[in-house]
Amino acid sequence: MIARHFINGVWSDAGEKIAVEDPGSGELIGEVVLADPGQVDAAVIAADACVRRGDLTRPRPAYRLSLMLQIAAAIRAVTEEGAEVLCRESGKPLRDARGEFEEAARYFEYYGGMADKLEGRSIPLGEAYFDWTMREPHGVSAHIVPWNFPVGIAARSLAAGLAAGNCVILKSPELTPLALCILIEALASTDLPAGAINLISGRGATTGAALVRHPLVQHIVFTGSVPTGRAILRAAAERIVPCVMELGGKSAAVVHADADIDTVVASVESGVFFNAGQVCSAMSRLIVHESLHDRLADAIAARAQTLTISHGLDDPDMSALISAPQLERVEQHCADAIASGARALTGGHRITRSGYFMQPTVFTDVTPGMRVANDEIFGPALSIMSFTDPDQAIAMANGTAYGLVAGVFGQDLNRTLNTARQLEAGQVFVNEWFAGGVETPFGGTGQSGYGREKGLEALDNHLRTRNIAVRLNR
Repeated sequence: MIARHFINGVWSDAGEKIAVEDPGSGELIGEVVLADPGQVDAAVIAADACVRRGDLTRPRPAYRLSLMLQIAAAIRAVTEEGAEVLCRESGKPLRDARGEFEEAARYFEYYGGMADKLEGRSIPLGEAYFDWTMREPHGVSAHIVPWNFPVGIAARSLAAGLAAGNCVILKSPELTPLALCILIEALASTDLPAGAINLISGRGATTGAALVRHPLVQHIVFTGSVPTGRAILRAAAERIVPCVMELGGKSAAVVHADADIDTVVASVESGVFFNAGQVCSAMSRLIVHESLHDRLADAIAARAQTLTISHGLDDPDMSALISAPQLERVEQHCADAIASGARALTGGHRITRSGYFMQPTVFTDVTPGMRVANDEIFGPALSIMSFTDPDQAIAMANGTAYGLVAGVFGQDLNRTLNTARQLEAGQVFVNEWFAGGVETPFGGTGQSGYGREKGLEALDNHLRTRNIAVRLNR
């Protein structure tokens, strides 16, 4: 399979190609075409022409509602085909790949329901004036998607952007570009006008840089690393282009003495080992009351040792990391943690087999100053620390440069909610990690970025407000 460009309604495989690998086996499974500056320019011009024609904004907004529901149905029709491709290129279990396509369809249904409700308001200025606001799209919007959830993350920004009336250039990741082509094929099978969505792929330093610097790009949505986010923000600042930044995380959960151990263990399994820990909002730190620490740590390690680990098509509990360099990076983080004094209750090393597999890893004896407690690992590794009083726990949880998500576990409602209120994160989970859904706003503070995706709040990032003030002749 070749991951091609989709520009102005036309597919093309012209350009330099690099291989796409199955991380669960190390086999080559396809190729991706890298966009050159001319193709980037063509994609942006196509989106700009669609904006200028008003293909999405001149009809009544119910047109976009209908279009979004068409897209959702088209995505559901390709879910099985797309899930197998996504499973093979990303390494994730097949059920998770299937869930990513189902989530993508849900984003279009959710934001489709809002497309005809993006209303302004009237502002009273006295009898001599008539004043109102209009909520309008930015126009040409560039969306840069990471490799860990390419379909789901693309859909969440695409759906909100199209519902608002923007025309989008989507840059796919070169590591996982194949399933995104199936997603865009689904969109292209609907009545979506040419230029409303354009797909290009390529390396961030070349294709991505050319995209964010393009003079016709009026809005940028980025999910990825902090260093890349900084580079994009510098380019955007040159032209004062608004951005949505969803960057890294080092998220912590506070576990009070009255927490239910089984509930915490279940949340650790999904919060740490889901997608082999390659999740920006992973529960990478667990801050546990000293009275519960040893029992909980042993229970988590025992559960980690029972996880099935194999190729994603086998639908295991956990599958491969995305690449050989990523496996090397995670294993080096684990070695550094042990050298710094952390103790691995289980894991800490790669699994010797074809593909890029890492053992589920649980560290104790972690202190706040250690690198493992501060740096984003992006792998299946949990750091467990202990506390004696709630203020200490909150200070530890808030003690990194990140603020994406956080969590708290406990039965005392007053104490649990007071803890939740003091955690510095854009989203706080109580008694279940990854609670919520497409309806709940997601985004960070600090070096985790700014702006919100998901929920109604995401639409605010894809719209701008125009005010019209009229003096009446009387």
